[in-house]
Amino acid sequence: MKSILIALTCLILAACTTVRPDFAIFDSAENSIQAAEAAGGDEFAPVEMRFAREKLVSAKKGFEKEKYEVSVYLAEESEINSELAIAKARTAKLRRQVNELRKNNQELEAKLLATYGEEDQ
Repeated sequence: MKSILIALTCLILAACTTVRPDFAIFDSAENSIQAAEAAGGDEFAPVEMRFAREKLVSAKKGFEKEKYEVSVYLAEESEINSELAIAKARTAKLRRQVNELRKNNQELEAKLLATYGEEDQ
């Protein structure tokens, strides 16, 4: 009976220990930040980029202090902020293109009106 209790206690204690995550979680977050930079995140989503970088730094500090759960959480948040920066940058670039096309259309319309006048109906 004692051996069963000892074994059970050991299993419970083993389950309570935190497993050290692979340091590669930070590589993924860093790659996401680099992708966001390449997409124009610094120009179009500076707040999200700052959050992504700050969370990655905090995650690394947490890892050093052996706060692994918090560290993983912050690394994932960093990645999410980077992905949001990518989406915002793409949206802003597309919005810029739409505005340029709209302006070109207005110029063409003005030239057509100047050349051919108003259409009588």
